[in-house]
Formats: sequence, structure tokens, C-alpha cells
Amino acid sequence: MKRILIPTDFSKYADEAIEVGAEIAKKNDCEIILLHMLELPGQMNDALTGGTSIPEVMLFKRKAEETLKNIKNRPYLAGIKITEVVRLDGAYHGINNYIKQNDIDLIVMGSHGATGINEIIIGSNTEKVVRQSETPVLVIKSKINNFKIQNIIFASDFSKEIKKPFQKMLDFTKLFGSKLNLVMICTPNSFKSTSAARKIVTDFVADFDMPEYSFEIYNENNVEKGIINYSNEKDADLIAFCTHGRTGLNHFFAGSISEDLVNHATKPVLTFRI
Repeated sequence: MKRILIPTDFSKYADEAIEVGAEIAKKNDCEIILLHMLELPGQMNDALTGGTSIPEVMLFKRKAEETLKNIKNRPYLAGIKITEVVRLDGAYHGINNYIKQNDIDLIVMGSHGATGINEIIIGSNTEKVVRQSETPVLVIKSKINNFKIQNIIFASDFSKEIKKPFQKMLDFTKLFGSKLNLVMICTPNSFKSTSAARKIVTDFVADFDMPEYSFEIYNENNVEKGIINYSNEKDADLIAFCTHGRTGLNHFFAGSISEDLVNHATKPVLTFRI
């Protein structure tokens, strides 16, 4: 891991993500890119038609750059290589375009739930990044004084298409020396016997150099509720899972399960795109 992208709107929720990103960067000697999307009324193109004058645009841009420099000087960021970036673009599109144009290993974003972060990282934008980013996304839901990931929950159906992102998840697990709890959520519409589920997981993990881990089946009415309840029972520090994007994870994550978890879970959520 070399580069961590942290979008910020200068809110306390974004600040909480920056603090977590700083701890990860120090652990792995990473660079942090602080990205602020300056989403002005009408955007830059309207400056020529009277929407926002060019002097006003430049004033907003300079103010944003000054704020990023002040963030860079915070004590908890000392010793970390920091790059500040201000772009004139819509929140989601600007973040997504920056990811595509640069080599980013991890995105850390703040969110306080269903309504997301005011102004820039709105709930729908956070969900779009989670759903469509090829880069792993870590969503921070509240302030974490000491980001120690000792206990990770990874929920999946453990199908073959999960193998590539699963390796990324293992790399993250090993980085923090975490205990890994694998879980398959069985609902009335996706029932599997214990023996069948155990064989699926045993065959799946045989291809990997596994750290310490456990496996359980958890029965619940729906997948989202099952993941949240299981993670609470295990006192997990982090919930990890894979998403297909718009179509969801076949055979397991249907509909908007990724968005629901990002909105409703109180614990940090780490997502990997298939």
C-alpha cells in the first residue's frame, strides 16, 4: 500500500476519516492525498455566462487550498507525505475521475449514516464511490481514538468470483495482524446446511495463505441485518465485504446491501469491488 485518498469537505466526519487514514499511513509508510471537490453553483463552465464569476471561483479555490494546508500541519499528520488537491467538479464525479487518473490503493471516507456528510460527501455520493470504485473503500462512521483493527468480520457467499478481492482483504488483515471471522449469512431464501456451507468455505480458503480465522453460519431474516447483528455479537472492529457494483453481489448481496450497510452499520465498513 503506497497511496491513500481521503476526500474531505472540511466537516468533522471527514476529519475523522483523515485521522484514521493517518494511522494507516504511519503503519505502512504511505502517502496521503487530501482531495477537496469545489462544487460551485453551475460549476466553472457557468462562470462565463454569469453563474459564478471567475474572481469568485478563484477566491473559493484559494480558500480551499489554505484550509488543506492547515489540515496538513495538524500534529497527527506529522511525518506523513501529504499531497493537497482541489478540483472544480461535482462531488462523486470528481472523486471517481481522480481515482481513475491516479494510482490509489485505498480510499478512506467519512459518513455519519443515512444522510451522509453535508455539502460534498453526501450519502448518495459515498454510496456511489463504494458501489463503483475499483479501489477498496474504507468508510468511517464515527470518531475512533485508536484505530486498531483486531477483529474483522468478512461476510460472503465464498463463490469463485470473490477470490481476487479476497486476497486484497487478506493483505489488509495481515497489515493490522487482525483475527479474521468469516461468516455466511443464511436467510429463508438462501438456506444452506452447515455441512454444505463448511465445505464451500474449506474449498475456498484452500487457495490462500490464511491468517488465524474462524468460520460460522449466521441465520437471519435478511443479509444486512445478519451482518450487523453478527458483527455486534463478535464485537468486530471492522466489517468487510465485496460488491459487484450496480448489480450487487450475485448469490449473496442483492439490491442495495452495500449502500444499506454503509448507511446503517455503526462500525467501520471496508468494501472491495469484484
